[in-house]
Amino acid sequence: MLSMKTINYLKMPMGAYQTNCYIVKLQHGDLIIDPGVDAFEWVKQNSSNPIAILNTHGHFDHVWSNNQIKEYFKIPIYIPKDDAFMLSDDPFDQGTPPSKADILVEPNQSFIFDNKNVTFIHYPGHTPGCSVIEIEDDMFSGDFIFKGSIGRVDFPYSNVESMKDSINRVLSIENDKFIHPGHGGDTTLFNEKGSLKRLSYII
Repeated sequence: MLSMKTINYLKMPMGAYQTNCYIVKLQHGDLIIDPGVDAFEWVKQNSSNPIAILNTHGHFDHVWSNNQIKEYFKIPIYIPKDDAFMLSDDPFDQGTPPSKADILVEPNQSFIFDNKNVTFIHYPGHTPGCSVIEIEDDMFSGDFIFKGSIGRVDFPYSNVESMKDSINRVLSIENDKFIHPGHGGDTTLFNEKGSLKRLSYII
């Protein structure tokens, strides 16, 4: 059973796709997760000491404000290495402001930020590098898991078989987790297991 939340965070849906940008409040600094369209001003108003930008994957609506935040606060960008090309190539021709990752994250690589263990768990399918950022019992799931749904697999660079494998892997987790998706409201892993099982058969 989940204990009370230990992660303090702010969330704001950004842009036309209402992509959730998160500010995770640590003791001595903040992590900025998926700063999408027009996220800069909100981040600037709500974070006095950001220490890193963490991208769950490379789609434009999750990385749009990367460079503006990076340059203003002089902080590094972390992104799964298999999605790093999207930061400069703009594969969807959205006019995404280019940015450059400072840290190319290996699958399932962990980092320590302010005495917190932060792990990028690799769940490809939606994109090649698609990852969940896990901090204790909290999963910032990007476009892998939503409340009642999963990320699309009909985009360029998506892969149906990889998504099915990723779903099966997350279903094998025995402990419940808080899930903070890239779009929509929060949920928990146990609440989503039924829909994940169904979706794994129909995608």
